[in-house]
Amino acid sequence: MTDNLFAILESRIAAEPEREFVRTTDGRRYRNADVLALTARIGAHLRGLGVKPGDRIAVQVDKSPEVVLLYLACLRVGAVYLPMNTAYTEEEVAYFLGDAEPVLFVHRPEDQTRAARLARRYHVARTATLDGHGGGTLIEQARAVAPDERVEARSRDDLAAILYTSGTTGRSKGAMLSHGNLASNAATLVDFWRFTRDDCLIHALPIFHTHGLFVACNVILMAAGCMILLPGFDPGQILSLMPEATSLMGVPTFYTRLLQHPGLNRQVAANMRLFTSGSAPLTAETHRAFEERTGHRILERYGMTETNMNTSNPYAGERRAGTVGFPLPGVSLRVADRASGRRVPQGQIGILEVRGPNVFKGYWRMPEKTRQEFREDGYFITGDLGFVDADGYVHIVGRDKDLIISGGYNVYPKEVERVIDEVPGVVESAVIGLRHPDFGEGVAAAVVAERGASLTEADIIASLQDRLARYKQPKKIFFVTDLPRNVMGKVQKNRLRERYQGTFVDPA
Repeated sequence: MTDNLFAILESRIAAEPEREFVRTTDGRRYRNADVLALTARIGAHLRGLGVKPGDRIAVQVDKSPEVVLLYLACLRVGAVYLPMNTAYTEEEVAYFLGDAEPVLFVHRPEDQTRAARLARRYHVARTATLDGHGGGTLIEQARAVAPDERVEARSRDDLAAILYTSGTTGRSKGAMLSHGNLASNAATLVDFWRFTRDDCLIHALPIFHTHGLFVACNVILMAAGCMILLPGFDPGQILSLMPEATSLMGVPTFYTRLLQHPGLNRQVAANMRLFTSGSAPLTAETHRAFEERTGHRILERYGMTETNMNTSNPYAGERRAGTVGFPLPGVSLRVADRASGRRVPQGQIGILEVRGPNVFKGYWRMPEKTRQEFREDGYFITGDLGFVDADGYVHIVGRDKDLIISGGYNVYPKEVERVIDEVPGVVESAVIGLRHPDFGEGVAAAVVAERGASLTEADIIASLQDRLARYKQPKKIFFVTDLPRNVMGKVQKNRLRERYQGTFVDPA
């Protein structure tokens, strides 16, 4: 008996070998039987290259069905999968290779020179190529070897993947995710979100991230459903695929861009069963507008690189805008005081802490950092600020590092953003704290206005007078065409703070 995630997924898809697992818009298609056959060949090739259980395999390639199969083959042979953002620079990749010490680096063909240079520098034994169309040395060589259908025995606690955090406040940390972490979360989501073999997911997310790889791909495999793999997000293409699909997993920008498309209506979304959103907060206005246009209420949930999914609005029940729902089955969540760890009363803001089979094993080669982020009773300190309301819904008000302390008072950015976003003519906002000579930090807001709106700084500040305490009101409004975001749609407030530092005081 093994707890290898691949063995669990294999048991779900092997019963129906002819069913489609993935297809692309350029005509590539893999059935369940193809998944099992090609992962057996890739696994044999990896073993032939000397890959052993526990070895890391670093991957920086464009999105394709074949990279999903590479991930599955890594699980099959017991290797640790390490995906990297394709936008990472040579310096960033160098850090990951030096820290994780992979035995194999799979990269894009056009990065051959850079990859060879880095491999020599960091003693990576092997490199291979894989492009966005399934070409390259990895798949070519794998197809030429005899399949090896063995599935390496793994325990629940054995590592399946390492995902590095963004590192916006310092050195990137490698979150160690086990076979048990990934299997438990996928099984929970299949049940909670009611995925079945009849589901077809429109997959427009990156697959070097928890959302696109572990939530989307693992859930579809666990349900023995299928997915349409797209290279990126294109509103028109998404709408054209809705009649043949049942689900879309997205980030808030997916839905704001769909709402800007004239083709979004109830008829085009009639076959869809579920729209989920995560990775960044979704505004209440987007919730309302999407429901009015399509008849579907978006299901918002909350997860992290370190934990996969923690909470979700209900599938059957009220999907409450501005909240991330309730803790998922098997997940315990509490709101605590950051310093003492003591639970705070219901309705009060504190640090969200979670415990469950989904929570990672710690940070790669950072035992001290791992100890700092876990309580003695096993709860992980998420760094997210939030509260639980009287009905049990979890609300997130921001990141601990984004908390503003102005004149000795705590200002939670999300509370201010929600009020600003309701001002007529405002599309969205991001509230930050900037160094201030009198208050320590002064509240400021970057605001995206609707096209053609004649909003001024005075208009927005005046609209907040009777809705927020004076210390919460922004002392400065910056109008921007868009907010800086990472690939998963999260607003990069560190970039806004860097851009506007010195607004209230000369940084020198």
